[in-house]
Amino acid sequence: MSDWIIWVGAGLVLLMLEIHTPGAFMMWLGLAACGTGLIVLVSGIGFELQVITVAVLAAISLAVGLRFRHPRPPRLNTQQAGLAGRSATALTFQGREGRVRIGDSDWAARVPPDVAEPEAGSRLRVEGVDGTVLIVRPEG
Repeated sequence: MSDWIIWVGAGLVLLMLEIHTPGAFMMWLGLAACGTGLIVLVSGIGFELQVITVAVLAAISLAVGLRFRHPRPPRLNTQQAGLAGRSATALTFQGREGRVRIGDSDWAARVPPDVAEPEAGSRLRVEGVDGTVLIVRPEG
């Protein structure tokens, strides 16, 4: 029996196992084995290169599979999501904690430890959001 038939057969067995088991791990190894079989058919490489080929194809296919399996989570459409970088007006502050106005909404806010207490009416820039508290810093 030719080497390429063994690789393709092993790949097809792994692909069939994937159908009957949860997860998507066997599929990528099955594709690597089938790809190795096709490369062996075309080139007739020896056993050592076959093992290296299946290892390289498995690494590539697993990397692609993990990339598709764990996409970046979508950015939620929350009120806070679009606030970073916006301009705010200081309303009242006591120490580092206070309230700011952005548009027609008032928000709880906090300045970083290296920033002095803002005066009422001063312009601030939103650096980030910590829960429902805006992290602000004076503009400029």
